[in-house]
Amino acid sequence: MVSKTDDIPASAPNCNSVDPAEGDTVDSKETTKTSLKDSCGCAHSADTTMMNGNGDHDHSEEADSKQEGSGADADPSDDANEQEVIVIQDTGFTVKIQAPGTEPFDLQVSPQEMVQEIHQVLMDREDTCHRTCFSLQLDGNVLDNFAELKSIEGLQEGSILKVVEEPYTVREARIHVRHIRDLLKSMDPADSYNGVDCNSLSFLSVFTDGDLGDSGKRKKKGSELEQIDCTPPEHILPGSKERPLVPLQPQNKDWKPLQCLKVLTMSGWNPPPGNRKMHGDLMYLYIVTAEERHISITASTRGYYLNQSTTYSFNPKPSNPSFLSHSLVELLSQISPAFKKNFTSLQKKRVQRHPFERIATPFQVYSWTAPQIDHAMDCVRAEDAYTSRLGYEEHIPGQTRDWNEELQTTRELPRKNLPERLLRERAIFKVHSDFAAAATRGAMAVIDGNVMAINPGEETRMQMFIWNNIFFSLGFDVRDHYRELGGDAAAHAAPTNDLNGVRAYGAVDVEGLYTLGTVVVDYRGYRVTAQSIIPGILEREQEQSVIYGSIDFGKTVVSHPKYLELLEKTSRPLKVQQHAVLNEKEAPVDLCSSVECKGIIGNDGRHYILDLLRTFPPDLNFLPVDDEEMPPECHRLGYPRQHRHRLACLRQELIEAFVEHRYLLFMKMAALQLMQQKANKENKAAALTDRSNAEPEASPADASQTTPAIEAPAPVTSPTPSEPAATPSETNQTPESQPTEAATTTTTTTTEAAAEVTEQVEALALTTNGSPESAAPDHQGRECESPLEDPKSREVVLNACKAVGSISETSFDIRFNPDIFSPGVRFPDSSADAIQKQKQLLKDGAAFLVSCQIPSLVKDCLDHSALPTDGATLTEALHQRGINVRYLGTVLDFVDKTPAKTQLEYFCRIGISELITRCAKHIFKTYLQGVELSALSAAVSHFLNCFLSSFPDAVAHLPVDELVSRRKNRKRRGRVPGGGDNTAWASLTPMELWKNIATEAQTYYHFTLQCESADQAVEKYGLQKITLLREISVKTGIQILIKEYNFDSRHKPAFTEEDILNIFPVVKHVNPKASDAFHFFQSGQAKVQQGYLKEGCELINEALNLFNNVYGAMHVEICACLRLLARLNYIMGDHPEALNNQQKAVLMSERVLGIEHPNTIQEYMHLALYCFANGQLSTALKLLYRARYLMLMVCGEEHPEMALLDSNIGLVLHGVMEYDLSLRFLENALAINSKYHGPRSLKVALSHHLVARVYESKAEFRSALQHEKEGYTIYKNQVGEAHEKTKESSEYLKYLTQQAVALQRTMNEIYKNGSNASIMPLKFTAPSMASVLEQLNIINGIIFIPLSQKDLENLKAEVQRRQMLQEAGKSEEPSEDTPMELDDKLPVDD
Repeated sequence: MVSKTDDIPASAPNCNSVDPAEGDTVDSKETTKTSLKDSCGCAHSADTTMMNGNGDHDHSEEADSKQEGSGADADPSDDANEQEVIVIQDTGFTVKIQAPGTEPFDLQVSPQEMVQEIHQVLMDREDTCHRTCFSLQLDGNVLDNFAELKSIEGLQEGSILKVVEEPYTVREARIHVRHIRDLLKSMDPADSYNGVDCNSLSFLSVFTDGDLGDSGKRKKKGSELEQIDCTPPEHILPGSKERPLVPLQPQNKDWKPLQCLKVLTMSGWNPPPGNRKMHGDLMYLYIVTAEERHISITASTRGYYLNQSTTYSFNPKPSNPSFLSHSLVELLSQISPAFKKNFTSLQKKRVQRHPFERIATPFQVYSWTAPQIDHAMDCVRAEDAYTSRLGYEEHIPGQTRDWNEELQTTRELPRKNLPERLLRERAIFKVHSDFAAAATRGAMAVIDGNVMAINPGEETRMQMFIWNNIFFSLGFDVRDHYRELGGDAAAHAAPTNDLNGVRAYGAVDVEGLYTLGTVVVDYRGYRVTAQSIIPGILEREQEQSVIYGSIDFGKTVVSHPKYLELLEKTSRPLKVQQHAVLNEKEAPVDLCSSVECKGIIGNDGRHYILDLLRTFPPDLNFLPVDDEEMPPECHRLGYPRQHRHRLACLRQELIEAFVEHRYLLFMKMAALQLMQQKANKENKAAALTDRSNAEPEASPADASQTTPAIEAPAPVTSPTPSEPAATPSETNQTPESQPTEAATTTTTTTTEAAAEVTEQVEALALTTNGSPESAAPDHQGRECESPLEDPKSREVVLNACKAVGSISETSFDIRFNPDIFSPGVRFPDSSADAIQKQKQLLKDGAAFLVSCQIPSLVKDCLDHSALPTDGATLTEALHQRGINVRYLGTVLDFVDKTPAKTQLEYFCRIGISELITRCAKHIFKTYLQGVELSALSAAVSHFLNCFLSSFPDAVAHLPVDELVSRRKNRKRRGRVPGGGDNTAWASLTPMELWKNIATEAQTYYHFTLQCESADQAVEKYGLQKITLLREISVKTGIQILIKEYNFDSRHKPAFTEEDILNIFPVVKHVNPKASDAFHFFQSGQAKVQQGYLKEGCELINEALNLFNNVYGAMHVEICACLRLLARLNYIMGDHPEALNNQQKAVLMSERVLGIEHPNTIQEYMHLALYCFANGQLSTALKLLYRARYLMLMVCGEEHPEMALLDSNIGLVLHGVMEYDLSLRFLENALAINSKYHGPRSLKVALSHHLVARVYESKAEFRSALQHEKEGYTIYKNQVGEAHEKTKESSEYLKYLTQQAVALQRTMNEIYKNGSNASIMPLKFTAPSMASVLEQLNIINGIIFIPLSQKDLENLKAEVQRRQMLQEAGKSEEPSEDTPMELDDKLPVDD
């Protein structure tokens, strides 16, 4: 069987604040057993780095210069022998664990595990979870916690490990109390709502009634259909206008907390006095049991016991009985029966939950809604709030962490082979996620006023802070540093630009070049940049430490040979041109970055670069320059436009796309010229021979010097994940199709010539597709074999280079000079030509964005290869194509002028809602800066009322001061950045806010909004207030109470201050990638694309192992991996395994992306399909209804994706014989498909067919016939009479007609003869589950094509032939050079 599978984006959505930490907790059993097949990914050399967000692997010089083949087929098995491949053994073994008070049990372990990991497992197991202070002993010898199991002598299959209780220390006693607290809170969602400790929400289990795998076996299979209640709640039905908020977080019955204790807290008698210390007292606890008994407990070196202290008298003597126990749980179980009962059932529940519901996520995910939760007493939380503890301090000697040292040391780890790289990437990732958490916490402390500034005398906005070895600065223009670039607006944009620079240099990963750990946090209207600290930088002035770059935007510039050498290695992948600028003494200085980029050698001797805000070249569309004329494409759209600041840069994705576009152009031109030469040669053959005799042969040395090496930017590796790679086939077909028109000779010679030329151009590309350095030596000392070494070809290359703006004349090489148009930067006269070229390139880049990228985005949306669903996915779609969000207005105008505008209505709606909420966010930022802390909830609710409520005169409720008058406080100067006039915010009115939003839309996005209030926006653009509320809350970090809000009441405002629960930070940081795992993943995808499902499945499994190894158990990329695996399992017929993997994918998506993220909605739909295939019909329906509710909330009913969802729901309902309900959904799907795919689309034909089937089941044959005729007509017009689809439809029409006739006869018979009529039994068939499943597969793009064995063999042979051709690097027919794309395999209609 061959099947079509969706190609999932190779790099999962690049969301803020999502990626996984605990590498070695729950899933360690699976993760550590990584077995590697020799055949794969190891061939990628260590220097192959992943560019963020897209799949180009840019090889640096040392990298093997083999051509990678197309991105789709980067199956790297060729040079595995060049590189050491260490196979990690997969041989696990079993040991027996003997713990006090429990039966011995078996535990499966792997030799790579540390003893520490067995500790973790025991602390998580139901029967041993209450122990923390123990050692493991083998034959009486204590095992070292950090030893790997394979290094322990005598440890083998069947060994008995004894759990031995150890004496406590203060540290161990604290860890014990903390662990018990965690166990007591394990089912409590409070941490997820409060956004702490990397907890986040997941609701899947509410809809699946627990774990799918088991419940599926318990439930009766689909035989007893009658018991299923299929009616969805009213608000989910098509056409419903109601958008309730409460169902977003359904009640999870497990969360009703079982109370084990009323209070567990540190006693006021701590710490023990000296004489008690000498009796072994470590600390005292105060506990109130569920039975209201107040007790005082001593933690001593031997364990826990009751003492005789009370609240007011200290008597540390053991009470009688003292119940001395090594574990607090054992002690409490003896004292309180309620504790014993509830603790046992709580742990049972905890262990039953899916591990993915409780593992910590790597980065914090915040929920924008929460119920009202009771604030319970919690000693650990209270203690954490007042220390700078961040998770692991007490496990690390030396208390505070030296973040810079950790971040840089992990980068320096070796990376020669796979295990080393895995270790390195895992360490980098772990430190990064810890650093992001610490930086976020510090930034909030800074804004909340809990950190002392290092320059306390200065004005608040100029203050800088150091906390926990992290440096914090505010996003304001301090000391007029950015005055010429746009003041505060530039100071606000600089940190994100800098972060993009850090991301880019981090991805290139050059040894010896270091960047700072950087996190940008937006919180309460302030932007805080958190950076790790270069050792020694605080002791000296900046002027002394900077040895490369400029500290005053180019007035004074210095350079340094070591920095030039290091940065030269990054210039290729980042497309940065080395250039000279003049310093203050008019002397030229060489740079290989922008002037702002500073190089500082730290006291640790490392070479750091910082201030990378201009890593990428400026965007001329938003940078008007006097006397510079922009290309006509830009002029037509009203560019250049004035922007808030002068730091607008092009995105890295745009530069990649632009260079690739130019490369294809270069190939076309070269081919065209070679063709013309070929044609001339044919015509003037004689003349040519004379000339060639006359020409002296170039000596080998000369030849090698002038060899044109085409430095192709490996354009054949896959570009952005969403777009198919420009495989060599495209590159090769272009010269074939173009020159044929130009050639004048007869057709036969033309085609031969085309083949020959294509070979030449290919050779021209292939010789140098690696790095130029590796390509050149090949030509050393070779005679003119290559077609390019004769002068004619050299001329061809020279012309093509000139035409595409390459910086080299002998090779294709496009790089940008980021300092062009920087105010204050001057260039030497000698480089005037080069500068002119660079200016032209920048103009071309700006024109390419508006004339190619924006139209291509719109085209992708029209043919549904891009389907944004909300603001975040829209932004991502723009970014993948290198379009900055500041172009949103232009994109919307472009859509407005598109002929097929109605098909893009949903896109406009999402775009306008994104534009409005972004404008509101800009205004909200400055609005919040003037609010003092005590009025925060009132101010936020007032802003939301002005933004969304229909109540015309939203008056701010100035908070009735809960204490006394405000007068006295007014005199103290605001110590927090938000001082100032505390009540200015209260004067905002809805009219004023919407006016400001319209102005902001005009000035920032150059888009004219035609609405003056929320109601008009809803009316004019078809927006939903609930969607706007979600978008603004997510963008600004607001958390609101989950309840039904009446936005449309004209009598009272929708929000009160009680509805605002919290304000969270919005965090941007770098997401370190697992490069090896990513290569496996891509190779797996490529194999699947070629129809090798089994091999693909193995590679994806391998990728999953490696991802787990690097990221721990939770990460968006693991989620993508699981989704693809589930789909493969499903296609290969393993439905239960598909269900299992997809369930993990849903849980992970909910946890790391959010419960209503568009990705989560997709995952729910896939899971529903696999549930249906497993016969769990009611679960499938519940999941689909959940997906539909989320979809309605995120983007409303009018969206192409909704048609797919409704078709799914309709089919399942048809299967359970709920015909009327089924029709409502299918007819809605038909309407949406007709609107967004056009009435003549094959999708619409399929929709007609599905509706017809339901009418047939209802015996309404006339309606059925009508719909099937429509479908038939579309098939006939689109694919012709002979196509099997048309034939099927025609057969079905005949069948319906017969049924209709039979029914009519029977009716006539009844009319004529009354009750004694002889009635032919009519066949009313309920649809079989198999037929429903078949239709479900078709609409979800899974198509099984029955192939005979012979077909399969032909197909395999064909694929192998193509692969051999590809490896040879030459092809007989250029078009045959690609790995099989799904589309050219078999015509498939879906």
